[in-house]
Formats: sequence, C-alpha cells, structure tokens
Amino acid sequence: MKLVIQIPCYNEETTLEKTLQDLPASLPGVDRLEILVVDDGSTDRTAEVARRSGVHHVVRFRSNRGLAAAFCAGLEAALTAGADIIVNTDADNQYCGGDVGRLVQPILEKKADMVVGDRGVAAQQHFPWWKRRLQTVGSKVVETASGFPIPDATSGFRALSREAALRLTVLSDFTYTLETLIQAGARKMAVCYVPIRTNPQLRRSRLMRNVPSFISLSGITILRFYVMYRPLRVFMGLGAAFTLLGSLIGFRFLYFWMIGSSAGHVQSLILAAILIIIGFQTSLIGLIADLVRLNRKMIEEALYGIRSLQNSSLPGDRREPGIAVREK
Repeated sequence: MKLVIQIPCYNEETTLEKTLQDLPASLPGVDRLEILVVDDGSTDRTAEVARRSGVHHVVRFRSNRGLAAAFCAGLEAALTAGADIIVNTDADNQYCGGDVGRLVQPILEKKADMVVGDRGVAAQQHFPWWKRRLQTVGSKVVETASGFPIPDATSGFRALSREAALRLTVLSDFTYTLETLIQAGARKMAVCYVPIRTNPQLRRSRLMRNVPSFISLSGITILRFYVMYRPLRVFMGLGAAFTLLGSLIGFRFLYFWMIGSSAGHVQSLILAAILIIIGFQTSLIGLIADLVRLNRKMIEEALYGIRSLQNSSLPGDRREPGIAVREK
C-alpha cells in the first residue's frame, strides 16, 4: 500500500519546511510513504526548499495557474507515481501533520472513498467570527447540493482512494474543495469526515481576498456545479414553479370570467399564458440539460478508463526513492 502526500504551493518558502517536518515518515498499514510538492509558479525559493527537504516528487508550473490546477496536477502525478491513497494538505501548516493517519484509516479499512478533515470551524476561536459563520452556512449549502452531511466544506485536508482520484475531474479555476464534494455526491462515493487539529495561523488566506469576493465566487461555484450534476431537478423545479404561478393567475381570471366580471382582467390572462409558456420551455431546457449530463457521464467514464489504462502499467511502488522534478 503506497501513500502519496501532495502539497500545492505558491510562494511558501517560509512555511513549507515546517509543514514537511510535521508530516509522518511512516504509518501503520502503509508500506511506502512519499511526499509530492506542486510548485504553482512560485517566484520565491519554494521548489528549492522542497528539494532541500528531500521530497520525492516536485511538479513545477512555469506560471501561476491557481489552487484547483495545482491540486489536479498533484493527483495526476501521484497516480503516475503509483499511489494507492493520496492525501492533500496545505503548505501553510494549517493542518496538523500528525492527523494524516486519521484521514487514511477509513480508506485502509475500505469504509470510504474520500475522507475529509473536519476542523470544527464553529468552535475554532482563532478564526474570526464572520469566517466561522460563513463556513457553517457554506457547509450547509454544499450539504444540500451534494446530498450527504458536510460539517466542513472548505477543508483542504483530505484523503482519496486511487479509484476516487481516477474518477475526479476538477473544472473550477477557483478551488477544488466544493466541486469535488458535489461530484462525490453525484457519483455516490462513500465520503466521511474525521475530526482533525489545526495549527496557529502563520499567514492570511490567499484564497479569500475579501468577504464579498469569497461569498460570490463560492456561491457561483456551488450553483454552477449543482446545476451541472443535477440539471433535471433544477430546471424541472423552476419550470414547475412558473407553471404553477401561471395556472393560479389563470384560475383567478377564470373565476372572474365565470361570475361575469372578466372585463379589466385580460392582463392576468396574458401573464398566465406567458408564465405557463416559460415554465414549459424551462422544463424542456431541463430535459436537454439532462441529456447533456448523460453524455458528459459517458465521457467521464471514457476518461476514467483512459486514466486507468495509463496508470495500470506504471509500477510506481517498485521505483527507487529520489527527487523527481517535472515542469509544466
């Protein structure tokens, strides 16, 4: 059983070494543990610190592509290295490296495909009150979108089985945390949460520039991928709402017509007709979007098959340890 711990980094020369020192060198049930650093176009000495610390793999971007792209590159590199389990953690040492064992245990026991670390944000007093509140509300929204309990939606400290990593496709340019949970729910993956510890904050979050920006980007991400994976539910719901409203207005006109007072209520008849037409068209859009979803599902299955074939012939756990540096 091979575990690869991946760390996406952007200008983390001051925190990366401490993060690496905090990670375990071995774990029960794991035959081999390797560290992979993804340097997301850093302009400082992040890659040099990684090599000096003796990590096994370094993937470097020539320019900054964002957290989601770095996460995906890490998954790809970890799968190529023959990982059976992949753990993702942040380079700012927010998460306690000693809790990696808690993350991988449910996967080792075949109880989960994805395990996410629950920071207990609501009880973290070193987080600002508004951040605790946003995290709680956001987790509830993602919980509704994914269909399973989510206490901490934005936690980046998570473990994936090889099968889950092969099936994930991250399309967002913002972050991977929300999208992967919605994907996991749509694909009926077994997801569980385990309580984890956090370290004192060493720097401000780079993902959250300001509160309005964070709320808008997170909201757009959740809405976009919820519609993508459950279009029939969204558009049929909207279509039914428009049709119901139009029908109620139409029944109102019919009532006045039956009692001989329809004069002056023709506008209601026109509005009812427009709303019912909109409802019908919205429902049709839902059917078309669902056909697109089914087509995308077939493409994702084909992509999964290609990834599986590409990585099945790679004897990653028989490779000699050493620092492998790749640039993208």
